[in-house]
Amino acid sequence: MEILGIDVGGTGIKSAIVETATGELLDEKHRIATPRPATPKAVARALGEVLRHHGWNGPVGIGFPAAIQHGVARTAANVDKSFIGLPITDYFSRETGRRVFIANDADVAGLAEMRFGAGKGHAGVVLIITIGTGLGTALFSGGHLLPNTELGHVFLENGQEAERYASEAVRVTKKLKWKDWGERLNLYLRTMEGLLWPDLIILGGGVSEKLNKFSPTLTTKAPVVAAGFLNRAGIVGAALFAEESLRKAAGA
Repeated sequence: MEILGIDVGGTGIKSAIVETATGELLDEKHRIATPRPATPKAVARALGEVLRHHGWNGPVGIGFPAAIQHGVARTAANVDKSFIGLPITDYFSRETGRRVFIANDADVAGLAEMRFGAGKGHAGVVLIITIGTGLGTALFSGGHLLPNTELGHVFLENGQEAERYASEAVRVTKKLKWKDWGERLNLYLRTMEGLLWPDLIILGGGVSEKLNKFSPTLTTKAPVVAAGFLNRAGIVGAALFAEESLRKAAGA
């Protein structure tokens, strides 16, 4: 099935048409800046621009930086707080004129990694962390997702919120060397390990391509690997979520 996958982030909106049977991108990955402020109207306009770029009239899957419960945004991480309480699936479907399916951005990235990427075939507890403007998390056990974990917002033993201490945005803003930032990330990973005891930790986002630069600072018992899709996981996973939702709606 061919579905347009869209990954809405705090700084950029990435998209591509995905073949869900293989996870392959069928056209060039497209990126535009996330509007500022990222209000519902502004993001809807940006999504319209994405649809026009791809010439797309079919179903759309979106990974969004919020906890999404039954189609309603319950949080708003790195987007405008006016999203909170919005029936976001219905809203974007109406505004774009397309059949839209929306889930938490880290959760959909996790779906891609578990079906085609670094978590494929893993039956244990897998923690997937997407590192970007914030820290997104997806938790799987026996291949099953526990949605909307939002564990990037936990407070660490130093009293700081994790994503305000160890995200990629923090590394860039503070101009941290890989070793220094790696030590920050390690504190977060060790905290997660003490709470969840995963068998495998998968790191996604752009920094996953640089894992070798900071991996010497990581001291978790669980192995830490780069996401197979790197920063494409959100696009692929969004399409997979839409496919799964369509099949459920059809009673398949």
